[in-house]
Amino acid sequence: MPILTKEEAKTLMEKVLSYSKADECEVNLSGSNGGNIRYARNAVSTSGSIARTSLVVQSSFGKKAGVATINEYDEESLKKVVARAEELARLAPENPEHMPVLGPQDIKEGVAFFDSTAKISAKQRADATASSLEIVKKEQLVAAGFMDNNAGFTALMNSKGLFAYSTSSSVEFNVTVRTENGKGSGYASIGQNDFTKLDVAGATRVAAQKAKTSVDAKAIEPGKYTVILEPGAALSLMETMFFAMDGRSADEGRSFLSLPGGKTRLGEQLVDKRVNIYSDPWNKDLPSQTWSGDGRPQERVSWIENGVVKNLTYSRYWAQKKGVKAVPQPGAVIMEGGTASLEELIRGTEKGILVSRLYYIREVDPQTLLNTGLTRDGTFYIENGQIKYPVKNFRFNESAVIMLNNIEALGKPERAVSGESGWNGIIPPMKIREFTFTSLSDAV
Repeated sequence: MPILTKEEAKTLMEKVLSYSKADECEVNLSGSNGGNIRYARNAVSTSGSIARTSLVVQSSFGKKAGVATINEYDEESLKKVVARAEELARLAPENPEHMPVLGPQDIKEGVAFFDSTAKISAKQRADATASSLEIVKKEQLVAAGFMDNNAGFTALMNSKGLFAYSTSSSVEFNVTVRTENGKGSGYASIGQNDFTKLDVAGATRVAAQKAKTSVDAKAIEPGKYTVILEPGAALSLMETMFFAMDGRSADEGRSFLSLPGGKTRLGEQLVDKRVNIYSDPWNKDLPSQTWSGDGRPQERVSWIENGVVKNLTYSRYWAQKKGVKAVPQPGAVIMEGGTASLEELIRGTEKGILVSRLYYIREVDPQTLLNTGLTRDGTFYIENGQIKYPVKNFRFNESAVIMLNNIEALGKPERAVSGESGWNGIIPPMKIREFTFTSLSDAV
């Protein structure tokens, strides 16, 4: 299915709603086209394209709701999916937290769609892969990588007159480069909405350099160290905090933002005053969707300002219960920083450890945001402002909140991809004191 225009999506969804006999009906329509290429051991292994489309109907009778999904759009199929949703709604128990659908909303047009990405060809993916392989072969290294591009639309319409439509595009590339003997490893992951900004060769050079310089890593004692986290590593740990800023969890005592007596840390100084985190769907370097899944408009929101918690996310149900504004979870977040480059942070470090990537992160304690995980793909000892030698990887136990209270310096923010989830954000490299490493790992 091609990417439907705003008018084409509206016409189809109006037809679906015309078949509804429910008290309320909501229709979600989405579609995307994309492609990918994968290589391993310096040779392409798979290449392909994917087209997806889906229409979801939710019908409600009072507080009883039913959902049905289809990907066929002839008249009989559309009637059938509406009837099925209504049948399921009549059979469903009442949901005490059911909220009526929203009426018309003021939703601004987004800026997350780029023709350069929507029109990526198989040849362009192959050429990008060739540029990566040329670098690793010249260095006598071995690489495995993956490139994936996607462009699509999402639309929402309901029986109260709400209509929302948006388009977006994205392209991501990641590569692991190893020495032929397997003793050195480097990794890079990048993402963009605009394909013309994706520097595949540059990312490969970074991974190749890490692989060559991480050979014959030395074991040093675990403990508390000053660390410099590259942006992707920092984002991998920080995302656990971003996803946990939920008002209901805080109110119910299940969160790092909870206080005794049903109170929360909203408005409280939580971390270092240099920490400023916000979301902005129209940010030119990291645009995202301008409305949430239930049709609420997204806005520019300050989440942490000068270290103070300024906002939490709230579902419509919980916001109504608490008498506060319903704030949806953002599509992406941005953290401000300084002006120093990663190299300048290294030069300003007497003794410390450079961490390229954090991996296999798992929650230990949600009420302190304590997580455990591993470093990998290039961990290095710093002395007198210089990288002296590679060190064996560590297991760490660390909380994003504690980490953000132990900031020594923040570098220049850049768009990064979490090595854990693939989530994109804009975040600075961070110099952190007393980062806790608990044991060694033999993995490279």
